[in-house]
Amino acid sequence: MTFSEQLPAEDLTGLESALYEALNPLAAALRSRTTGQPEERMWRGEPVDIALSVLAAWKVVDQEVKRLTAVAAGTAGSYGASYEQLGAVWGITRQGARKKWPDAVSRPAAGATVLALFGGRAELTPADGTWTWAATAADGTRSDAAAAPTKEEAAALAGAFLKEHTR
Repeated sequence: MTFSEQLPAEDLTGLESALYEALNPLAAALRSRTTGQPEERMWRGEPVDIALSVLAAWKVVDQEVKRLTAVAAGTAGSYGASYEQLGAVWGITRQGARKKWPDAVSRPAAGATVLALFGGRAELTPADGTWTWAATAADGTRSDAAAAPTKEEAAALAGAFLKEHTR
């Protein structure tokens, strides 16, 4: 059973209404650009042209939803979600989730340590006698990889970064 099948009918109706309300200005703007007519005249014209304008607007929405879905999957993965968990939420298999969002879940490098602090996540990795760390904070801010002479110093720097970027 998919998540949408679990929603009460009135919630789905509300969602549909909200989507149409958000879509109308976009459809009107797209139609105005293609016809040169003012947006207020959106619903005047040949029915097929109006329907195609609405379809074009849905395409823009679909592309943006796919992009935002990938961001959400990547965020979940950065906090430790597995492909199995992503797939379960999306109603697909683990392999399907891996194919859909190939970069969403990163595996810690050999010898790496993962820290979960302040709602964020950091990975400490040994590298040629030093330690590097990279983190994704609770507010979504990502750090660039940084180096520290010891694992303890890398953990302290990563922890400070995560604390600084809480929600």
